[in-house]
Amino acid sequence: MKLNLPVPGIKSAMLLMLLLLCGITYILNPDFFALLWQILCRGDIQETVIYIKSFGSWAVLFSFILVVLVNMIGFPPTIILSVANTFIFGMVPGILLSWLAETVGVILSFLLLRFFFSEQAQKIIAKHAALQKMNSFSEHNGFQGMLIARMIPYFPSGLLNALGAVSQISLIDYSVSSLIGKLPSTALEAFIGHDAMMAGEHLHRLIFVILLTLVVIGVIHYYRRTKKRPPEKT
Repeated sequence: MKLNLPVPGIKSAMLLMLLLLCGITYILNPDFFALLWQILCRGDIQETVIYIKSFGSWAVLFSFILVVLVNMIGFPPTIILSVANTFIFGMVPGILLSWLAETVGVILSFLLLRFFFSEQAQKIIAKHAALQKMNSFSEHNGFQGMLIARMIPYFPSGLLNALGAVSQISLIDYSVSSLIGKLPSTALEAFIGHDAMMAGEHLHRLIFVILLTLVVIGVIHYYRRTKKRPPEKT
């Protein structure tokens, strides 16, 4: 099965819309992109909290859009925003906000990467036998593989977006596996980041969540090893 290649005219229109959106944002606030980039690159949670809060009643919407954009780009690590959201909106609401926004972001990234680079990806895959095997595997096992990968905390989201986009995984399988898999990983990252900053108040919970994270990673690693192991002959 081949990837559906986009119509050139539609591709140009989409690119023009993206550039127009960035241009309008720059006209309305010339310092927006530079300031946002500096804050995110510094990775200062408290500074990020103050910046998001500065949008007042629009803070929820701004944070949601910001998490979506960061997940589309794949940089910087979204844990900065996930932790900030727990301080601003509370633990559970902050995690749910980050989880939904991250899911939307990786789906949009998948669509854009597949839309703009599917033709180039097909050419690269056609030249390498190993990539052809991985591509064929993803058509039938993409949901399971993406689900497991999304559940691993701190795994580079941008890499998974790119791998999914050039694979044969369907949009539905990619979306559902990302939605389910991102909930535990987002929650664990937010818990650990939040409690690490509040270690004096939540030391026991921090230790518990870290141990739980290690258990989750261990179970996933064991499951993947057993799935690769050939069945024993009777």
